[in-house]
Order: sequence, then structure tokens, then C-alpha cells
Amino acid sequence: MGRLFQFGYKLMFSYVVFITIPVLIIGYFSYSIFNDSIRNQTRVNIQGTLKQMKDNIASQRGELERVADVLYQDATLAKHLNSYQPGWEKYFALTEYSLPKFRTAIETTTQNIWLSIYIHNELMPEIYHVYGGADPLLREPQLLDIYNIRRITDKTWYIDLPKEEYGMTKQWMQIEDDEPFRRISFVRRLVDMPFPPHIREVGLMRVSVHLSELFRSVNYQEIGNNSALIVADAGGRVIYSSGDISDLQGLDWSESSAGDRLIIRQPLPGLPYELIAAVSADILDKDAKKVTTLTAVVCSICFLVFSFVAALVSSYFTKRVMKIVAVLKAFREGDFHKRLYLKGNDEFYQIAQALNELGQNTHQLIEKVYVTNLKKKEAELESMQAQVNPHFLYNTLSSISRLAKFGEVEKQHQMIMNLATFYRLSLNDGRMIISVRKELEQVQAYLDIQKVKYEERLSVKFDVSPDVIRYDTMKLILQPFVENVLKHAWCADRIHIRITGELSKDMIVFCVIDDGVGMTAQRIKEILDPEDTGGSGYGVRNVDQRIKLHYGKDYGVYIYSRPGIGTTVRITIPAM
Repeated sequence: MGRLFQFGYKLMFSYVVFITIPVLIIGYFSYSIFNDSIRNQTRVNIQGTLKQMKDNIASQRGELERVADVLYQDATLAKHLNSYQPGWEKYFALTEYSLPKFRTAIETTTQNIWLSIYIHNELMPEIYHVYGGADPLLREPQLLDIYNIRRITDKTWYIDLPKEEYGMTKQWMQIEDDEPFRRISFVRRLVDMPFPPHIREVGLMRVSVHLSELFRSVNYQEIGNNSALIVADAGGRVIYSSGDISDLQGLDWSESSAGDRLIIRQPLPGLPYELIAAVSADILDKDAKKVTTLTAVVCSICFLVFSFVAALVSSYFTKRVMKIVAVLKAFREGDFHKRLYLKGNDEFYQIAQALNELGQNTHQLIEKVYVTNLKKKEAELESMQAQVNPHFLYNTLSSISRLAKFGEVEKQHQMIMNLATFYRLSLNDGRMIISVRKELEQVQAYLDIQKVKYEERLSVKFDVSPDVIRYDTMKLILQPFVENVLKHAWCADRIHIRITGELSKDMIVFCVIDDGVGMTAQRIKEILDPEDTGGSGYGVRNVDQRIKLHYGKDYGVYIYSRPGIGTTVRITIPAM
């Protein structure tokens, strides 16, 4: 078949090559152009997504800053907080104006925030909750605490606050316990302007919110799986992240790439942070892979179409060659009935005619040889079968002669009658195949002959399954082994023989078992050797060869023996 394929390829090679190469070149340049275009478009789309996230963060940030703006710009609130009037006026200023003002400011936002007010006025009482080291924002939403400013005057973050410029001084930072609780705070002073442009600090506002609340729009799935979004400060410290950043720790975010990821940055106005996208190469290549696939599909379709056309061009020749090869393959496998029919009057037609004549002549010759071999096989079977009876008859007549010599008339008479019974069953109208029942009766007739001779010294037991009785077998496959036991296996005054028969899958297994002298492995090999033409083991070889000749090489005689222990002969035939 390899030569056939080479023949077909030669016919279509030049056509396919000279058409396919230009298609591949055009496809390659088209792929390169579209791939670059799609990569750039993907990068623009990601930058647009980051800008939208930046706007959402700005909106969240602006909402919280407006809470502080309302309080910062309320001059009345500043005067009340800075009032040193004792008694009722102080109570009224706190309960009727300041606290409602704070709570109203908190309620203007939908976010979960914690408003902390630090006041310089020492006459103003502190109103706060005790959190016991827990995160206040996890306790309840919209918290308000009022402290005295002395609680933070020694804090570095307070000391480092820049000088107040009205309306301008405000900062987002992580202070106090913000970092462990994943929070961020907006810090702004509360001021009073009694004599503009003089500004006097009356207190400080701290609006705290969870990072997840402020950066809720930062979701890595918006740009694709296997990517990550990071909010980092100017020093590259990660403040907040979305996605797996385990392989991005310690990277220099100023670079345009990190490993196999593209780095895209987006500043966050009003915050000391930057939004960074670590985009997986899979995302950049996702649409590019579609172009690759499309280009490959188009090129493949073109290749298939051109190949199909080339195949049509060469099919006129290759189809005929394949038919010739199919006939030759059938001949090689032994099927000489296969014929080849081709139209026309060219060289292929002449080859077809020659092959048809070759197949017909070879088939006739095989039939002649087969019939000759079949007749030869039948003659061999008949010859082997004919050799069994004289062999047994010779041994039996010798026994009768010995009985006559010693005057054992009654035993002689019994043995002759048993011999007649044995041959009546053995002849079986000339048929070579008999039932298992008759084969067992033959063995019993033979043993009856021998019991006249051996009397109590011979003990025989039949253990044959009833399921075996209904099958057929070749005749005289058990008796020769019983005869061998009586002839060669004696090692004491008595001998015991056990004959078994059973079904094993699709086989009948007979066993002839004795407790005689046994044999060596070398002796068993000599007995079963088909090349041994000597007299030793003739009966065993005769049975084994007859079984193999009639049923096949998978069946026959197997001998297992140990010197001094005994011998087991296993005979297998198909269950037929």
C-alpha cells in the first residue's frame, strides 16, 4: 500500500504544492496584520475598563469627601464646637445642633463609614463606643465617635499634617489600626475663621471606610481570568488587590511587563495610589487565537479543496491501481475467488485479465491438492485405527494361551466371552466415532477380561460425570492406557486404577489414574515423541496421534507422573 500511496502522491504533488504555498503566504501576512490590530484593540479595551474603574473609585471617594465637606463648610458648627459657654448653652449646642449635624452628614452616604471627630474644646464631652480591639465597621454601620484632640496630638500622622489652606488641606491615608483592619481614612480639619483670613483649627474629622467599600469596582474578572488588579502606593506597596498576585510580589511596577504579563497603570486622582492591571498573556492572545484559528481554518479549507481537485485528476489512475492491489491482497490471504473487472482496452485491462486467469488456475490447483491431502489423512486415520485392534488382540490371545496351558478352562471360557463382547463394541459397524457410553463399555469389557487373570489384585473405580455420557468420542482412546497400567505399572501385589470424565468449558477431559511405579520426565518425553518409531510407548503415541489428526493439535494426551507415586494420563477431546 505504501507504493500505491507514493504513486498517488506523485500525481497530485506538483498541483497541491504550487497552489498551497501561495495560499499559506497570503494567510501568514493576513494573520500578522490582524493579530497586531487585535492586540492593540484589546489593550485599548483594557485601558478603557481601567478608566471606568477609576471613575467609579472617584465617585465613591467623592461621596465620602462630600460628607466631610458638609461639616467643613458649616461655620455655625465650628462656632458651636469652639464655644466655651458653660451650662445649658453648651448642652444645647451639642445635642440640638452638633450631634444631629454629624449624624445627618453620615446618613447622606450609602457606604458603611465610621466618623471620628477630635475636638480642641476641653469643655465638650467625649461620646464614643468601646470596641475592645475589634473592627468598629464590623460592629454596626454608620458609626459616630467624638473624642478630645489630646488623644492624637502626639501621633506622627497628626503632627505631619500640612499647614491648613482653607478648602485645600485634606488627605487619604492609612492611620492607627486602618492597615490591619483593611481600612483607609479621609482626614480633614474642622476650622473657624473669626477674623479672615485668619484660620483657627477647632477639631479634626476622620472618615474611615473599608478598602473593599472604596474599591468595590476593582474586579479582575472585568479584564479577564488569570489577571490581577492592584492598588499600590508610590513605593510599590500593595494596598488592595483583586485576583491572584502570588507570582507578582516584589515586582517593579514601573516596568511595562512582569514575566509574561502586560502591566497597565491608571493614576487615581485624589488618592495617593495608582491602579495597576497585570494582564495575562492569555487575554491578549484570546482574540488573536481566534484569528489564528480562522486563518488556519481558511487555509485548511483551501488545502482540502485543492487536494480534492488534485484527487479527481489522479483518481482515474489510482482507482484502478487500488482495485488491482485489492485482488493481489486477497490472493495473498488465500482468497482466489476474487476477480477484477475493468472496462477499456488499455494496460490496466490486460493486467486485470491476467490476474483473473491466475486466480482461477491457482484455485483449481489448490482444490486438487486439498482433495489429495484429505484422502491421505483419512487413509492415515484408518491405518492407525486398524493397528489398535491387532495390538490388543495379540495381548489378549497370549493371555488365553497361558490359561489354556495351565488348564484354567473356566477362566479361559470367560475371557473368550469378554473378548467377543469387546470386539462387538469395538467394530461398531465400521464407524470410527462412537458414543462416550460405548467407549466406557469397551473399557469395562477389557477390564472384565483382565479381572479373570488378576482377580482381587486389580481394583478399578469409574468416576464419570453424567453430563459426559451424551457426547461422542473416537473409539479406543481409554483402553490402551488401562492396558499400559496392567502391563508396566505393577509395583506390589495390588494395583488401583481410577477412570474419570468431566466437562471443562468446551472440552471433555478423561483421566486414567494409577498408583503404580510411575515414570520419569525423560521417559514421558520419549513415549510422546512422534519421531520415535520404536516399540516402546506405541499404544500411547497411537492414541495421541489419532486425536490430533482428527480433532486438531489443541487436543491429545498429556502424562503427569512421579516415580514411586503413580501416573495420571489426561486425555482431552472437544465436546461434540
